[in-house]
Amino acid sequence: MHHRTVVPPAPALSAQDLAVLRENLREQLQFRREQIQQLTDAAPARRDALRERRAPSQVEVGVQLAAAARMVLADVEAALRRMDEGHYGTCGLCGRPIARDLLEIVPQARHCARCRRVGATESPPG
Repeated sequence: MHHRTVVPPAPALSAQDLAVLRENLREQLQFRREQIQQLTDAAPARRDALRERRAPSQVEVGVQLAAAARMVLADVEAALRRMDEGHYGTCGLCGRPIARDLLEIVPQARHCARCRRVGATESPPG
């Protein structure tokens, strides 16, 4: 016999919730843009790094940090687009509402907690 857990849908986001989340996303957008600029300004060219005897690992760390910041920036921009299009806060996989609590922690979240858990436990095709 299979038992299915029924999870009630998350309540819809209020206009006030959306305004607060939009402001949070805008702050993150600005922070990530500044972070990328600082990392880019601080990153010496590989040739200069060799001349200054910087360890290749130091250069690589800067490259990885900038790449991670660009990924988060893209996620934040996508979340703002979803807001503008009217489907922010809806899971991209199951279509259920994403809980406000999760959006407060990760405002750029694309998936509900359930789909995030399922996705994290699935093994990649191989």
